[in-house]
Amino acid sequence: MTERNHAVLKDGELQNGKIEDTIERLSSKKKDEILADFEQFRSYLSKRIKMAEAIGLNEEQLAVAAQKVAQYLAEHEEPRNAEEQLLQQLWKVGDEQERHILAHMLVRLAQNKEAGTH
Repeated sequence: MTERNHAVLKDGELQNGKIEDTIERLSSKKKDEILADFEQFRSYLSKRIKMAEAIGLNEEQLAVAAQKVAQYLAEHEEPRNAEEQLLQQLWKVGDEQERHILAHMLVRLAQNKEAGTH
């Protein structure tokens, strides 16, 4: 897959418009695997954040990407567990600023998964 197909370029530039395309390229089976269990979702997110940090994305860029992913999930995916249901409800009642803060919190939650904290 060429660099133009990715949401993040090798130089660390985040292409917000490509985030949805990247998610849609995941097979239904892969999405189900990731979203079936909250810990699986958190682990998947943690690995992606670690990769993004390795190429130089800062916390704000990660939060912007997380916000795009969360918006996509809220619009296109049904929650598969209680944690996802809670996140979707928080997302729906939040305004833009609150959603951005929630995205920051999700990034930190996933980073803590990598660090081994719960």
